[in-house]
Amino acid sequence: MKLSFSVAAIALLGAAACSGETAPPAPAPAPVVEAPAPAPAPVMAKDIVDTAVAAGSFNTLVAAVQAAGLEQTLRGAGPFTVFAPTDAAFDALPAGTVADLLKPENKAKLAAILTYHVLPAEVMSSAIGTQTLNPATVQGATVKVDGSMAGKVMVNDATVVTADVDASNGVIHVIDKVIMPPM
Repeated sequence: MKLSFSVAAIALLGAAACSGETAPPAPAPAPVVEAPAPAPAPVMAKDIVDTAVAAGSFNTLVAAVQAAGLEQTLRGAGPFTVFAPTDAAFDALPAGTVADLLKPENKAKLAAILTYHVLPAEVMSSAIGTQTLNPATVQGATVKVDGSMAGKVMVNDATVVTADVDASNGVIHVIDKVIMPPM
């Protein structure tokens, strides 16, 4: 009798469980949250030498900087402003001038010419405005930077054809002539 009572109790419990009563709903799965995409790696700005190399129109200037032993200086912390003559500007010099300047025995003369194209500070074109300035170059002499002509900036007798080429250690202003220091 005890056994039949136990079986009956179990049968009642089982019947109650199958009688259509629903079990409480299972909790909803947590929403899938996608991880944010990794930020792109920061683009490292190139120094003045790397910027000139990447431009592709300063091969003669880069070769001259290397021959004069100025590459490490122009890769340094700066800041610098470089008035950078294009390859065409060097090509416009009298025949044989560049080849002569690149000779080891002319390293000091070449360095003097190149450092005459460099200011020991970063000067953006917006700082010139319509003024005429006479900043000292790394070589020691001054250059005449004339912004008084509408839409045109001159450095001595060279015209700035592209201004404000940013580099990690300064700025490059592209000029159409090689400027020579006073003798």
